[in-house]
Amino acid sequence: MVLILTGIPLAFVTGLIAILFTIAWFGPSGVPLVSSRIYSFVNEYVLVAIPMFVLMASLLDRSGMARDLYDAMRLVAGRIKGGVAVQTLVAAVFLASISGIIGGEIVLLGLIALPQMLRLGYNRALAIGTVCAGGSLGTMIPPSIVLIVYGLTASVSIGDLFLATVTPGLMLASFYIIYILIRCYANPEMGPPISDEELNIPMAEKLRKMRGVILPVGVAVTVLGSIYGGIASVTEAAAMGVVGVFLSAAVRGEVTWILIRDSLKQTLETCGMIIWIGLGAAALVGVYNLMGGNRFIESTILDSGASPIVIVLIMMGILVVLGLFMDWIGIALLTMPIFVPIIIKLGMDPVWFGILFAMNMQVSYLSPPFGPAAFYLKSVAPKDMSLSEIFRALIPFICIQVVALAIVLFFPDVALWLPNWVKGD
Repeated sequence: MVLILTGIPLAFVTGLIAILFTIAWFGPSGVPLVSSRIYSFVNEYVLVAIPMFVLMASLLDRSGMARDLYDAMRLVAGRIKGGVAVQTLVAAVFLASISGIIGGEIVLLGLIALPQMLRLGYNRALAIGTVCAGGSLGTMIPPSIVLIVYGLTASVSIGDLFLATVTPGLMLASFYIIYILIRCYANPEMGPPISDEELNIPMAEKLRKMRGVILPVGVAVTVLGSIYGGIASVTEAAAMGVVGVFLSAAVRGEVTWILIRDSLKQTLETCGMIIWIGLGAAALVGVYNLMGGNRFIESTILDSGASPIVIVLIMMGILVVLGLFMDWIGIALLTMPIFVPIIIKLGMDPVWFGILFAMNMQVSYLSPPFGPAAFYLKSVAPKDMSLSEIFRALIPFICIQVVALAIVLFFPDVALWLPNWVKGD
């Protein structure tokens, strides 16, 4: 924590500490132990899914499909109070089901939805919270990169995680929509409906907008359907998604050299960050376990006499604190190899704990002082919109996230009923 506060990147902090403690504890002959941990991490086949899903999201963001998807939602939700905010959340769910990453989705909604809500006279706090909360649904809606990394570090079936997160993810999106509708119907000035003049567009234009969503929705159905139906693994489905989005962009005449170059560059940057943090975390956790750290924590927690639910609450508290200072990737790779074995020894389901982790990381995405969602939105928000205003606007949505997290925590079947039903349990 001290080195992180100096500003050194997390990957180098963890790698440096791992090497220093290896030499101090085991001597120079212990260095191969570190390299073997790194090799086992990089050799995980499921890692291939991450660049595929990131590339799919990058292609989607840079083509016009996401904008057409958002415009089509207006035909459904435009006439109700708060309709544009509801439309934004519904579009966010669809975008999350295609992309699986968060930052690009918040920026996209900040460019498309935020100006429209402000133009229509929406309450600024409601508009800000809708964009950030909707964009952060990417942690929960499959194919979530958060769940892929968790499944990798916890040795849990990613297909089961994707099934388990469907109900909590849709529940959370529904809570957001209910909150927006209550606020807007209690005070119509917070979210005025779109005027009839804007909604009464020619039928040909309506059909054009609806046709624009067929391809991206088809890609999402194909990717998730192949995973849930057991037709393809997560990695294979991710590759299918890339091909599907690329072909959709080609059909729409949007494939250019700039689109391909920028998408590949973003994919390389994102995956490079994940791999570097993964290398450092794998080395650090490996050395920590060899020194007996995992056994010490397990015995301390299991012998404390605390009930299993109290232990889980303590873990959630640790994740909340770490989420204030660290990126979710580092948190997952550093804590899950220690937490998940304890969860299993307590007789709890690691799939359920994975959903709790994803929901916890979603809270951290909005929470000050370093909530990434606020900074992503600030990068595209009007100049008069300050970070403090953005963070204040996120407070009600953070409270909704905490309520949803508590429901899944105390009622595990909310998450587990679908994977159990698919397995026939």
